Amino acid sequence: MGRRLRADPVARIGTVVLLALVLAAALAGWIAPDPLAGSLDERLAAPSWHHPFGTDHQGRDVLSRTLYGARLSLGIGLTARLVSVLVGGILGLFAGFRGGLADSVIMRTADVFFAFPSLLLLIGITAAFEPGITLLLVALGIVGWAEVARLVRSEAMRVRESEYVQAALALGVPWPRILWRHVAPNCLNPLLVSFTMGVATTILAESSLSFLGLGAQPPAASWGAMVSAGKDYLTSAPWVSVFPGLMLALSVLSLNLLGDAVRDALDPRTVIGNPGERGEDA
Repeated sequence: MGRRLRADPVARIGTVVLLALVLAAALAGWIAPDPLAGSLDERLAAPSWHHPFGTDHQGRDVLSRTLYGARLSLGIGLTARLVSVLVGGILGLFAGFRGGLADSVIMRTADVFFAFPSLLLLIGITAAFEPGITLLLVALGIVGWAEVARLVRSEAMRVRESEYVQAALALGVPWPRILWRHVAPNCLNPLLVSFTMGVATTILAESSLSFLGLGAQPPAASWGAMVSAGKDYLTSAPWVSVFPGLMLALSVLSLNLLGDAVRDALDPRTVIGNPGERGEDA
């Protein structure tokens, strides 16, 4: 897989853009001023050498808030998606391998989540409690598990019917050992693709909730909240919304490019590069 990813220009572009965003977020404390410090004398100042992205309606540096917003948005996206993958992966494995009542209960519960649009469900959860980062993480993690569980269940059912698993069951090998040693490793590839592409969706969901005031609360810097705060100044000071919106678009685009590349690299029917590459990978 590594060779195919290195040979894929789409993967390289996505990786470079994503690493640049992560590096900028990690170094925000050293390369950007305090995101909360503002001066009313400099409110809505246009981009300049001193403020490359301009300032917002409170005189705060937009570049600084955009970089700190990357910490929040990327961090929430990665953490919440990891929760979804872990919860959905474990439940999907158990449902697909064991079947019966456990499968029915888990998948009927997942169907309840599928019955509502994800964003509507997120709005309902976050509106019912006091908005905050912790609630946002929990809500995003809970809403995303059903999709992962269905994906892993399908893969676990396929592996369960393979000859070596049936032979192990016939020999009396305990099912938990078969599940974790033989079935789970074969479900890692779709999980990796789901995680990579799901992070982009989670970041978009977080930004949407923050835009509506149901996510990260002021004075925390969030891309969605920054776009929302700048919507009243689109004609007089468009930079307040444009730059965080651009960073959001770049992060989602890079993650989608990387997710597509990972999916293609793990697909045995897809060969990136010259026709002899499949033989080299083997």
